[in-house]
Formats: sequence, structure tokens, C-alpha cells
Amino acid sequence: MKRNHQFEDLHAWQKSKKLTILIYNSFNSKIEPNYRNQVRRAAISVMNNIAEGYERNTPNQYHYFLSVAKGSCGEVRSMLSLAEGLHYSDQSTILEIKNLSLEISNILFGMMEKIKD
Repeated sequence: MKRNHQFEDLHAWQKSKKLTILIYNSFNSKIEPNYRNQVRRAAISVMNNIAEGYERNTPNQYHYFLSVAKGSCGEVRSMLSLAEGLHYSDQSTILEIKNLSLEISNILFGMMEKIKD
């Protein structure tokens, strides 16, 4: 696996950092702590697994960590469904986070497909 840049240069990582910041800013201390901590951990997992996979030595390891990151995107969306039902945030914020999570998930899928080839 030849690479000419760092994980910070990856579009997926940059978007996942934006997702994490958005979640931190959207679900503040007024939200139930267990929910807030779980949705934050899921978002952090996306960006950290992209980074960890990138720093691994083999395509199989990279693919695995991208897969974990993609799973965490799903967890974020599941948590958003709960946030919506509990009225933890306004509809436009939830939609913005959901769309960003879906975008990241699609980017990760494309990255995983390239590794398979």
C-alpha cells in the first residue's frame, strides 16, 4: 500500500472530524449523560478508526478498520433516531448530522471497495 499523505489528508477523516465536532456542539450538557456520551463515542470511533486503519501495515487491516468506522456511522444514525424521538435536538440539526454520517459511510464504502480490488 503506497501512500503519499497522512490520514489527516483523507476526505473521510476530515468529514468525520466535522461530524464529531457537530455532535459535540449539538448534544450539550442538558442532554441525558449516557446518551450524550454514547453518541460522542460513536462519532469519535469513526474518525479514530479511519486514522488507525490508515496507520496499519496491510490492506486487510486497513479494510477492517474502515469497516469498523462505517459501523460507527450506523451507530451515530441509530442514536439520531433516538434523539429525534426524545426531542434532544431540532429536526434540522438531526438531519444535518444524519446526512453527514451517510456521506461519510458512502465514502468509506468506496474506500473499502478500492482496497478489495
